[in-house]
Amino acid sequence: MDQQEWLEADGYGGYASGTASGVRTRRYHGVLLTATTPPGGRMMLVNGFDAWLQIGDRRVPLTSHRYASGVIYPDGATRMTAFTVEPWPRWEFAVEGATVVMELFVAAGTAATVLTWTLDGGPDGATLVVRPLLSGRDYHALHHENDAFNFTPDLDGDSVTWTPYEGVPTIRSRSNGTYRHDPIWFRQFVYAEEEARGLDAVEDLASPGEISWTLTPGTRAVWILSADTAPRRPGQRASIVQSTERTRKAEAKRRAAFPSPLDRAADAYIVQRGAGKTIIAGYPWFTDWGRDTFIAIRGLALATNRLEDATAILLEWSGTLADGMLPNRFPDTGDTPEFNAVDASLWFVVAAFELEAALARQGRRLPAPAATQLHGTIDGIVKGFATGTRFRIACDNDGLLAAGEPGVQLTWMDAKVDGQVVTPRTGKPVEVNALWLNALRIAGARDAQWRALYRRGCASFGARFWNAEAGGLYDVVDVDHESGRVDASVRPNQIFAVGGLPFPVLKGPRARRVVEIVEEQLLTPIGLRTLAPGSPGYAPSYEGGPWARDHAYHQGTVWPWLIGPFVEAWLRVHGSTQRNRAVARERFLAPLLAHLKVAGLGHVSEIADAEPPFTPRGCPFQAWSLGELLRLDRTVLAAARRPAARKQAR
Repeated sequence: MDQQEWLEADGYGGYASGTASGVRTRRYHGVLLTATTPPGGRMMLVNGFDAWLQIGDRRVPLTSHRYASGVIYPDGATRMTAFTVEPWPRWEFAVEGATVVMELFVAAGTAATVLTWTLDGGPDGATLVVRPLLSGRDYHALHHENDAFNFTPDLDGDSVTWTPYEGVPTIRSRSNGTYRHDPIWFRQFVYAEEEARGLDAVEDLASPGEISWTLTPGTRAVWILSADTAPRRPGQRASIVQSTERTRKAEAKRRAAFPSPLDRAADAYIVQRGAGKTIIAGYPWFTDWGRDTFIAIRGLALATNRLEDATAILLEWSGTLADGMLPNRFPDTGDTPEFNAVDASLWFVVAAFELEAALARQGRRLPAPAATQLHGTIDGIVKGFATGTRFRIACDNDGLLAAGEPGVQLTWMDAKVDGQVVTPRTGKPVEVNALWLNALRIAGARDAQWRALYRRGCASFGARFWNAEAGGLYDVVDVDHESGRVDASVRPNQIFAVGGLPFPVLKGPRARRVVEIVEEQLLTPIGLRTLAPGSPGYAPSYEGGPWARDHAYHQGTVWPWLIGPFVEAWLRVHGSTQRNRAVARERFLAPLLAHLKVAGLGHVSEIADAEPPFTPRGCPFQAWSLGELLRLDRTVLAAARRPAARKQAR
């Protein structure tokens, strides 16, 4: 159960997360992680807690932690008899013939974590005791025992607050229990996933005291954690039990209103940025990336009919246009964006086009100011790329888009180790040019000046990317800006010439052959390999320290999000009949639906090993992985949905 992880996102970039067993395996696992400048500036405030039942002179643990030398202590996890994430994480523990139920949820709009315990039957005179484990650190860092930690509490009625360090958000703890101040350090927690990634994995946490409740059948122990950045709600000083019950019912009703758990999972990624919205690329360590946002939005927002959210997201990002480019990402702290992506801006064009198409299917249009802003951004991108912008991004005489400089990673295959780009792909990458031609066609529908360039580019694409010897497409032509030099690596990027974009740039027998070569050499049950087995540099697994993992990241490692463009391409060449859609749903979608129960519960992982058993790796909760699953389910394969498949998806 250490491999199964749960997520409760707060809508601002913060979250609570952990494992089904309750044993923290990542530095990112915690019950209160807040975004101080949503969705960035994340800080880990409350990493976890130690909990037990005190029955007379006997201490019965309800939690477990991993310490140095692999010691698991205490044995609380052995008492767990049930766990579910519906409608939020819920654990059951067997204690002397009784059942203790612990629940944890983050209610929408609160940025606060609510924990409750109830007792069904059981011993008389049981006392629940909880020790919070605090740090107050950057969420990427680790915490160690030191003299500067401020244990001093501020008591106010049913609340106690701590400010661990100057400049760190104050932690607010509210409960219907009794607080006893007793500061101690818990030393040498060890995080197994960090060890496996070759990173520092040992942490010390501060515990300022204990909160205790008399736990009897019919009563509920309530503990609410928040930061001083969390919004305060009217009535916060009402009875904590009554207010928690209202919040609990309202949150349960909100979650039940989603059409399916997949829709509810999608909601975790759509968060606030300033006055607008954005998409978190993945939990627990990514924030919002341009490329990921514009790819994921098609499934997370358009396929789920969250068109107002999609509009808000695209408008928020469109305001960052500079020199014909949108940012690749915003850093965790600070506001200076990074622009090292040739494809992010082109994905924006596709997303904006598909938003207008989705509105049109409902007989709606963008409000005039929004349409003007999005169209202006599209025009700015196409013009900027056509005339030339950063990183030698420019349209060549053949109508194709060239890009790249030494030491800069511009495509989605962006791993960089010790200053060296692992897959530089400088020149004219195949998927970038499929995106470029789609952008020209989209812009050309409103501005005739791009139509001739679109036709020239399409003719050049067919002539220059076709690899007759292999029967597929080159991954890059004019490598390193050298005319005629090609990269014949068999990679999944060629699939975008056939599927994954509104307008295929390759049709007929050649399109069918591209799908065949991708299916033969790259398809796995959970997505597409990034490099064909047997190729130079092929990595069968994503393991080891940062150097080894970064070298494997796009050298064979499977990416689930690529199953979306592949299935769409497969249908385009085989025919999008009802029978073929049903076959595709069974062959390609069913394994991903099964994956929802394996790693990030209810979500899809970032990556997986390239060989069986295709072990999930990377972020267990990835936006574009879930987004492409939703896009397949709701749009590409929608007409083939059968009752059994619908039940499985939910």
